[in-house]
Amino acid sequence: MEMMKQEAFTGAADTAEQITQELLAFIQKRPTAFHAASGLARMLERHGFGRLLETQEWKLEPGKDYFVMRGGTSIIAFRVPEQDFENFQIVAAHSDSPMFKVKPSPEVVFPGRKDGPEGTCAGGYVRLNVEKYGGMLCAPWFDRPLSLAGRVLLRGDDGEDGGQRLRSVLVSFDRDLCLIPNLAIHMNRNANDGYAYQIQTDMLPVLCEAKMADQAEGGLLRQLVADELDTEPERIEDMDLFLYNRTPGTIWGADNAFFSSPRLDDLQCAWSAVRSLIDGANDTSICVAAIFDNEEVGSRTMQGADSTFLEDTLARICAALGKTGEHYRMAVSAGFMVSADNAHAVHPAHPEAADPTSRPFMNLGPVIKYHAAQKYTTEAASGAVFRRICQKAGVPCQTFANHSDKPGGSTLGNLSNAHVALHTVDIGMAQLAMHSPYETAGVQDTAYLLQALTMFYRTHITCGEDQVLLA
Repeated sequence: MEMMKQEAFTGAADTAEQITQELLAFIQKRPTAFHAASGLARMLERHGFGRLLETQEWKLEPGKDYFVMRGGTSIIAFRVPEQDFENFQIVAAHSDSPMFKVKPSPEVVFPGRKDGPEGTCAGGYVRLNVEKYGGMLCAPWFDRPLSLAGRVLLRGDDGEDGGQRLRSVLVSFDRDLCLIPNLAIHMNRNANDGYAYQIQTDMLPVLCEAKMADQAEGGLLRQLVADELDTEPERIEDMDLFLYNRTPGTIWGADNAFFSSPRLDDLQCAWSAVRSLIDGANDTSICVAAIFDNEEVGSRTMQGADSTFLEDTLARICAALGKTGEHYRMAVSAGFMVSADNAHAVHPAHPEAADPTSRPFMNLGPVIKYHAAQKYTTEAASGAVFRRICQKAGVPCQTFANHSDKPGGSTLGNLSNAHVALHTVDIGMAQLAMHSPYETAGVQDTAYLLQALTMFYRTHITCGEDQVLLA
């Protein structure tokens, strides 16, 4: 591979703290993958990217920018250079985070005394029946304000052709709506000695008093959603609703070095990928930001990294620009992908959980992730390319490897490579408390990531016959 010489990146005009505040503002309004993808689409549209639909023929023009969505939660954006292109340069991230999803028939009523008017409930609770989406830390979900958000399918009026219209809309209550209460220490004296949480028993949030269930026909939650959307409950056909943490993100520390927020994994990388694509491109590459859903549950969905979404999109780009299947394969083979999904920082109380020599810390730049079994796709060639990118951008970088006795997690790169095979490096930003509903990262690192990814898009990377990296 050869990296063609480019003008050095001068850095973003905003300070690291301003960039972090911009990221936090984005996250605060994007409680689910549906909202995250919608927010990224709005960012792209504001900067002149045109929307394509998978159900329609694509007509692309050189020098134009586009995006396409799948499933309402995954989005791929790309920039077509003015001149002919040689390869694809891709940054991949994911839009979802570990959460609790609301089940169908969601109300679990624990009635109080039946001494209300005409035998209705007095006291008691309505809890929501939920299940885990992804692997999360359960303890931090207790005793904090939670709300509900997601997607609702509404039934519209019948069409002239006799067909019935269904419309997808987003909903977010954006208020303190429910809470998962802890059992008092007096009733569980061993609570601080370790506890195996039973999701069906321990983790169902309290929504309201039981008497509200008596007053709602057709389902209390359905009525609440209908009121929020200003529609009738009978128009609601189905819902994908999730619990989310309402606590706003904040910058903290004596030196303002850290920030905490819900859903940093992986909206820090997803937002940075799209913003960097807007800021950076080169003259001979199709530059791509691919944000997939369902990473937290294995990616094997129609809109996950282990789907055909990226492959379909890249092939259609080539076809719409008059290229053959042979040209498509050449462009992929000459391409490069950065799989961006956050990494574990060394924990201040448990440094023994980290690898003895690869020990990332917050605020020291992007982390290149390695794994012998290829859960992370980085190898010497792709690792060297990304190091060169960071050097050109004036950004430090670090390495991560799992402690050899701990299995660690997986991410997007290896799954996507099974469909679109190209050199890939796995990276992330160092963070603490991954998969908590309130995670922590370094204020400087989002700025570092933007610099590195923008330089990646501005630098044309080509693959030579011998597959050797040349500076």
